[in-house]
Amino acid sequence: MNATRMPRRYRTVWLSDIHLGCRSSQPEKLFAFLNSMECDTLYLVGDIVDGWKLGRGWHWSALKTEIIQDFLRRAQEGTRVVLVPGNHDPMFRHFAGLAFCGLEIRNEVTHETADGRRLWVLHGDAHDGLDHHARWLSLLADMTYQGTVSLNRVIAVARTRMGKPHWSLSHYVKTRFPKSARFIRRFEETISGEAARRGYDGVVCGHIHVPAIKTLNGVVYCNDGDWVESCTALVEQSDGRLELVVAGSAAMVVQPRFVLAS
Repeated sequence: MNATRMPRRYRTVWLSDIHLGCRSSQPEKLFAFLNSMECDTLYLVGDIVDGWKLGRGWHWSALKTEIIQDFLRRAQEGTRVVLVPGNHDPMFRHFAGLAFCGLEIRNEVTHETADGRRLWVLHGDAHDGLDHHARWLSLLADMTYQGTVSLNRVIAVARTRMGKPHWSLSHYVKTRFPKSARFIRRFEETISGEAARRGYDGVVCGHIHVPAIKTLNGVVYCNDGDWVESCTALVEQSDGRLELVVAGSAAMVVQPRFVLAS
């Protein structure tokens, strides 16, 4: 841990869509975030390792190994670490219900906040309308997304050299293109509606790489974002408050504090 600064202490942290093994992941920012915090429970909400890149474009480094070791160290030292596999690391779903070096594997899990709210935790790919109805559409969407992210890096370098502020092409596509925006809204409505139907107070997911905390269908919808673009995590404070934090920001907060009305 950083010897000059005490780590932030959270009750719970949710991370997803790290995509280790993918060239576009940002392990440096994640490693810095991990070194800046401690928590009682850590949820790894899917797509931690990008199994889709095995055999085509696999990219690994010593730092990515250190991140995996950090997760295992926390589990062995008393932190509850739960892996909820996603569509990019589905091989772990075969081991649901088991534990490995203290790390629990669950396809979905219920989390109770300090103020008594029940949150449904899952990756979310089963509710996106793509993976289970047209697999080829999911693969095509992933290829398109990776192309956009790669182009985004080129644009970022050019804008930095010109002294211009950061601008995200992928975020622009997601929010300005009608089909992309409709896909995001449909995903959020579908998964929050299912959480309400099951009697939960809220849902925590990842998958679509769009961090958010909002009320939908009478429940709190939380998406913890990703570590390809947004580099965000969802955290729970000791009193149950839920916040989104972004790696590298001075305040560490990118969304206002959200408290679900009782």
